[in-house]
Amino acid sequence: MTSLSARLDRAIAELPRVFPGPGGAVAVLREGEVLLRHAWGFANAERRIPFTPRTLFRMCSITKQFTCGVVLDAFPDPTVLDAEVRARLPRLEETAPGALHLCHNQSGLRDYWAVAMLHGAPAESGFGDHEAAQVIAGTRSLQFTPGTRYSYVNQNFRLLGDIAESRTGRSFAELLRTRLFEPAGMETAFLAADTRAMPDGTEGYEGSQGAGFRAAENRIVWTGDAGMGASLDDMIAWERHIDRTRDNAGSIYRRLSAPVTFADGSPAAYGFGLARGEELGRAVTGHGGALRGWRSHRLYAPAERISVVVMLNHLSDAHEAAVNLLAAVLDEPQAKVPAGDGEPAWLGAYIEPETGLSVRVETAGPGQVRLRYGHRPELLALTGDGAASDAASLRHAPDGLWLDRLGENQSTRLLPRVGEPSRDVAGRYHCAELDADLTVVDAGGVLYGGFSGFLGQGRMEVLDPIAADLWALPCPRALDHTPPGDWTLSFQRGADGQVTEAQVGCWLARRLRYARTG
Repeated sequence: MTSLSARLDRAIAELPRVFPGPGGAVAVLREGEVLLRHAWGFANAERRIPFTPRTLFRMCSITKQFTCGVVLDAFPDPTVLDAEVRARLPRLEETAPGALHLCHNQSGLRDYWAVAMLHGAPAESGFGDHEAAQVIAGTRSLQFTPGTRYSYVNQNFRLLGDIAESRTGRSFAELLRTRLFEPAGMETAFLAADTRAMPDGTEGYEGSQGAGFRAAENRIVWTGDAGMGASLDDMIAWERHIDRTRDNAGSIYRRLSAPVTFADGSPAAYGFGLARGEELGRAVTGHGGALRGWRSHRLYAPAERISVVVMLNHLSDAHEAAVNLLAAVLDEPQAKVPAGDGEPAWLGAYIEPETGLSVRVETAGPGQVRLRYGHRPELLALTGDGAASDAASLRHAPDGLWLDRLGENQSTRLLPRVGEPSRDVAGRYHCAELDADLTVVDAGGVLYGGFSGFLGQGRMEVLDPIAADLWALPCPRALDHTPPGDWTLSFQRGADGQVTEAQVGCWLARRLRYARTG
């Protein structure tokens, strides 16, 4: 049997090769003791600033658990903030979500970074407090009734941070410092709301080993959704604080990681800014973070008292790196995808009727299919009459193909879509709810589409044909980093066969109607 130190040494040696980029830092703890604290490469390759455990890093969406920690510490019963949530959605024509719906990503709101793309925001455009307030305040409808489904929505946590500021009369930066950072011993953690630069010169990089790396350009401002800056040493202090207070029922992390349900009582896999799930057969809580040029992930296995933190100033898969390190500690290999024979008969194109989003199921090699529906394509292992991954499963029943996403409290029979799409969908479309436009152009026999609105004019992208009157508009880049996924363009026709409107949506922002205007 290989010793723990030898396994960790091997993991350290493999990290820069398997996840190549300018630099990074990782830590592993067990029972509050540091087993691994390591950094490599450069925080700024141009200025030759080394990446160290004290390098300041954009933790991005890992911030969300800290935002919820501030809320729980300041307001033990977050429902006292419900009226504040309603007040910040002045145009909403439906029952507003409550503060706990925001904490658990069950609000029904559409993600404001995705909606910003519908308003024409170019990927490199500035997006600050003013633009955020406009997008949020313009909300008129919800994707679903609050509490019934899960959908990742960044402004849920921006709203929570803003409300905490308003109710306490103290800045969000001060609330983070006094209520969480100082008690946990996170000496250099701070609110890094402006994404243009870090105070110690650390850069995030886009690109690849083959094509080369370049510093990513970010010009957005975020707060409770993703604004925290911290070093590896700060995050080690947080993980030690978690372990030190693990038996205190009133501790912040115990409360953050407590079980959460949907309105119907079904267990939820996300709550208080933390994902709940399994890695290598162990129950874990954690979260990832991403901005253009930055990737991070932290996880905690409470039964084993193991914590893993990964920070990469490039776009390699920090989650996979974290699981690799967990496997090294546990001395367990990651599960292999079983190989299967043949292709299932249910490959093809569908519509998911509740969200109106396209679903594409494609072969992905032996024993696997690729599901294109959510935030990004997912690989599912074939299992008998269906296929499954950690997040989704497909099952073939006598009445058709069913999609189950238990983490989203969703189970639905997919509607097959066939036929060849026609180019007569080219035209101009207007969304009254957003006061924004979609333009589809036939450019030499190829359809292109682009959005425009009060944030500018987005670039034209080649449309991807799916089925009759069903197209995908790719969104390969977004303001924050992770694209919202392909936009489904589902065109509707009148009795005369002419196109009258398009229903537009993606996993982060669903079911918006665009009437044809030209």
